[in-house]
Amino acid sequence: MRTAVVILNWNTKEYLRAFLPALLHSCGSGAEVVVADSASTDGSMEMMAAEFPGVKTIPLDANYGFTGGYNRALAQLDAEFFVLINSDILVEDAWLEPLVAWMDSHPECGICGPKLHGLVKEGGEYRKTSTFEYAGAAGGYLDRFGFPFCRGRVLGRVCEDQGQYDDPADVLWVTGACLMIRSSLWKAMGGLDGRFFAHMEEIDLCWRSQLAGWKVTTVPQSVVWHLGGGTLSPKSPFKLQLNYRNNLLLLEKNLAPTYMAGGLSAAKAERKTRSRLRFRLLIDNLTRIVYFCTGKKDYAAAVKKAHTEWRQLSSMAAAPVPPAGICGKVAGFIPINIIPNALLRGSGIFKYLENRLS
Repeated sequence: MRTAVVILNWNTKEYLRAFLPALLHSCGSGAEVVVADSASTDGSMEMMAAEFPGVKTIPLDANYGFTGGYNRALAQLDAEFFVLINSDILVEDAWLEPLVAWMDSHPECGICGPKLHGLVKEGGEYRKTSTFEYAGAAGGYLDRFGFPFCRGRVLGRVCEDQGQYDDPADVLWVTGACLMIRSSLWKAMGGLDGRFFAHMEEIDLCWRSQLAGWKVTTVPQSVVWHLGGGTLSPKSPFKLQLNYRNNLLLLEKNLAPTYMAGGLSAAKAERKTRSRLRFRLLIDNLTRIVYFCTGKKDYAAAVKKAHTEWRQLSSMAAAPVPPAGICGKVAGFIPINIIPNALLRGSGIFKYLENRLS
């Protein structure tokens, strides 16, 4: 089989029941759909056996997170392309073909992904929208201080898809909610960095792949609809903790090789990386104070815990970063300050970015 489309499930039985039929229909005989399960306790595997007996399942013995779960599941599969896809994604026919066609016609591309539109639940029914969805919209970037944003999503604001991002584009990252990668690249990169557990691990994978000389591209001819927040609520302090912690891991790991690939010496790249990290810690701590003063003490505690865990994890073994200097400038690492720009420009931030990124 050329393509393995793999859902990593953890207690999302109802999403599997709702969205798996369309995924199976869309893939037909052209791809194998696999459900890997992270020791769910909601009856997911029993439901799969009863309602989807023909679908291959990979039961894991524990919840190893997004990173550990996919690393273990994909190690058991043989395909040319892997597609990581969330259980809360709705697809229509012909979403997969543009991704495969892009990979076939662009051998320099190692990772690609579709546009993400929002999916909402109203009165027990799911409704597709034409608004970009938070998790990945039309391809992701990082600003000069490592804050992620997307074409079509900045901070918590999303915009309508009016065809403004209908051309394929090389970006820094595409969302792990729906991501295609060459299996050879997956293996060469050592899969996902297990330290991340969940959140921003796909940014790390895409960034490392670029440093290895591969392109990361969003292919807007493919569109999927994402509900979002199915496993972990957007308001969860634990999710906040993961994001703060993993953003620091991401920068500490990849900034210096990127600066070196751009021509800086190893010593200068390391100094610049440390300067960026100090600034990020300052911003994080200011945010922590704001959380505390506005009564969000659980959020303030999450930021503090994120910093503690980052220091612990930074010394642990990580998935490899390719040697610096073997590729040119990393696409999608944009020298702007996205937060003040977004606050000052409001909804005008999208037009500003269209002009800046064109």
